[in-house]
Parts: sequence; C-alpha cells; structure tokens
Amino acid sequence: MLSPIDWALIESWKERGVPLHVALRGIEHAFDSYDAKKHKRTIKTLLYCQEEVEAQYAEWLESRVGSQEERDASEPEEDQKTPFTRAVVLEYLDGSLGELTTLHNQRQSIDDELTEALSRARTLLAEIREDYSSAAAPSARKLEESLTGIERLLSDALRAMVSAGEIEIMRAEIKAQLKPYQRHMDQDVYERTFDNLFMKRLREKFGVPRLSLFHL
Repeated sequence: MLSPIDWALIESWKERGVPLHVALRGIEHAFDSYDAKKHKRTIKTLLYCQEEVEAQYAEWLESRVGSQEERDASEPEEDQKTPFTRAVVLEYLDGSLGELTTLHNQRQSIDDELTEALSRARTLLAEIREDYSSAAAPSARKLEESLTGIERLLSDALRAMVSAGEIEIMRAEIKAQLKPYQRHMDQDVYERTFDNLFMKRLREKFGVPRLSLFHL
C-alpha cells in the first residue's frame, strides 16, 4: 500500500515531467537489484526506488539533448547500439501498437484484467514510441527494457485470465513435452524454458503479441 510520503513522491515526479515509462523502468530496475541481492525483508515504500528512478530520468533527459532535425547530416540515422535503423524500429513499434489497439478494441465490452492491461500497455507503448522517434540519441537497450516491462504487465494479466484447472492442464502438457529433454538441461534452464512455453501458450490463447526487439 502506498503511504502519504509515497504519493508525495509520485506527485513530485509528475510535476517535474518524469515520463511514466521512465518511472516504471526505474522501479523495475530497483526491484531487479533487490531480488538479485536476495534480501529477506520486503520493500515497504516507494522511496526505495527513488534513486533508480532519478538515475533513469537523468539518462532520459540526456538522451533528449538536441533534436532529430539537429543531427549532423553525415551521421548515420541508426542507433549505434542496434543493427536496425530508427525507421525500422519505429515501423516495428507502430505494428505492435496497432496489434495491441486492435485487440483492446475487440475486448472493449469485456471488463477484466486483460482489457485493463491492454489499455495501459498501448498508452505506454505510444509514449515510448514517441520518445524513441524524437530522441537525439535513442538507446536500443533502454527501449528493450521498457518493452520488457510492458510484457511483464501483460503476462501478469494473462496469468489472471485462466483458472487453476486450466493452468494445471497446460503445465502437465508442457511437462510431457519437455520430458525427453529434461535430463540434458540444467534446472534453471529447464525452469526458464518451461515458463517461456507456458507464457507462449497463454499469449496464443488470447492473441497477445510479443513486443521485444528480439522479435523484430
């Protein structure tokens, strides 16, 4: 639960113009760092994420220095951190945004967690797309982190859409599918593969696309 101090922190970010997707990326980073350290105590305040959000915001501001029109004509348009040109990445983001919008429109009459998640996802993706389009120095790494955050949002909603019985059936089918290969896989690799296959089935069941640049 958010405390009055947490709400004040959120309000300060809003007043300063911190983009929502930048704040969310900072929160994701803070939690990932917390999980990696395997703390026994839980995070009870948003203040824990403040430093990382500030760092992400500072990097975002730096990426906005200069406009696309001010870039030297001799400088290649593509982001030096990705083999794809800015135009190719934007075309991919436009396609992903179109898919999310179509799926959301198809579910407008359905009031459930997935419909809400789709609405939030397309709003965030539109903001991220605009940032990438106008940034003087777009970062493929930052973009991928933001896209991963949206995928997590959608994955959580997808898990909530299926019953415990359906989950057990899917898990049993995936377990049988992986059985011939399990003894040749490390446990952590097996678990990641299992979860990837499980989420793949959920995405196919509800028609939710992948957003990661790995699928470009």
